Amino acid sequence: MPTNDALLKEAESVASTNPRRAEEIYKQILSSSASTSNGTPSTAERDQSLREQEAAMIKLAELHRDQKNAKGLAEVITLSRSFMSSTAKAKTAKLIRTLLNYFNGIPNSRQIQIDVLMDNIDWSNREKRIFLKHSLEIRLVALQLEALQFKAALARIDALLTELKKLDDKMILTEVHLLESRVYRGIGNFTKAKAALTSARTAANSIYCPPHLQAALDLQSGILHAEDKDYNTAYSYFFETFESMNAQDDPGALNALKYMLLCKVMLNLPEDVTALLSVKLATKYAQLREIESMRAIAIAHQNRNLAEFEKVLRDYKDELSSDQTIRSHLAALYDTLLQQNLLRIVEPYSVVEIDYVAKQVGQSKQDVEAKLSQMILDEVLHGVLDQGRGCLLVYDQPEVDNTYGAAIDTLGQVDKVVDSLYAKTVKIA
Repeated sequence: MPTNDALLKEAESVASTNPRRAEEIYKQILSSSASTSNGTPSTAERDQSLREQEAAMIKLAELHRDQKNAKGLAEVITLSRSFMSSTAKAKTAKLIRTLLNYFNGIPNSRQIQIDVLMDNIDWSNREKRIFLKHSLEIRLVALQLEALQFKAALARIDALLTELKKLDDKMILTEVHLLESRVYRGIGNFTKAKAALTSARTAANSIYCPPHLQAALDLQSGILHAEDKDYNTAYSYFFETFESMNAQDDPGALNALKYMLLCKVMLNLPEDVTALLSVKLATKYAQLREIESMRAIAIAHQNRNLAEFEKVLRDYKDELSSDQTIRSHLAALYDTLLQQNLLRIVEPYSVVEIDYVAKQVGQSKQDVEAKLSQMILDEVLHGVLDQGRGCLLVYDQPEVDNTYGAAIDTLGQVDKVVDSLYAKTVKIA
């Protein structure tokens, strides 16, 4: 009977040509190692068996990853529990993280990952592996956030924070508060998002904060400042994040650079986008489609061209719509650009047909009518919509008349004089 070492080599040699046969060999090694460990082998034999079992497990997981088989990978993680029960807890945590990371290369596997994580959280809770449970729960919350399952994520975070405050583990506490901030931001509760981020920074200040975690904190700070329209401060945070992530070759650096370009556009400085992309750190990203989309947005905004802006949104739909931050700010930018175009078109007229205005901006009559109505209510435009004639009556900006204010001030001064005279008459009497 061939040894496990020989079987491993055989499986590796046929993995690319006959993956089914390789899978059978790996499972054979796992079952034989498990049966060996049930006897009373020596320490050396037991260690050798565990090493072979771990190697077979990782190779089998890699095989399922390469075949994009999420269910098969989930089965491997479930099978690994018997192995994890007989190894050190630190090694167990590292192994399960390695196996879970293989899901990243499998598309549309998020729900299977969530199911696997919940199953393993229950197992680690039964086995009293508290730190493993916490790390799995953090990963689960991150996936629930991606899946927009905000309610489930918040419930998990609340339970996790209660446990972590008893343990006083600042590192994990920082990560959880950061996730909490991202979840609250996802549901639009910016007050609680800022409070959670402050808690995360407070916890991070009392420990050594790894660069990747510090970069994540800076990124979230930038996003929240951008939501408050404080784009200068947001830009500085995004720049810090970009420098840090770029130094670590973190793929998140691309998002930070996109946010930096977005801030320049929102600050009405689209001409700075080209200059920013010529900086040494940014040159390697300059030709990527994600960056090309932001450059196109900057050009359209610089030209004040609504049709060009809409074309960019259509051409780069995947790059611009997939990110919540960019999507929300571009919607506000589009609204501003539409408003500026409408003001430019109606400015020369005292009466103008709504159909003509809609044709000029390339929008439907109903959309233009609704936008003009909003502008009138916001006092951005002075006029009246005559829906019977289908026209907009544009008025000159009214001059501020201070007559009433001056009259009230005069009456106030007279009132003071009368009170003073009355006080003097009381004294004389």
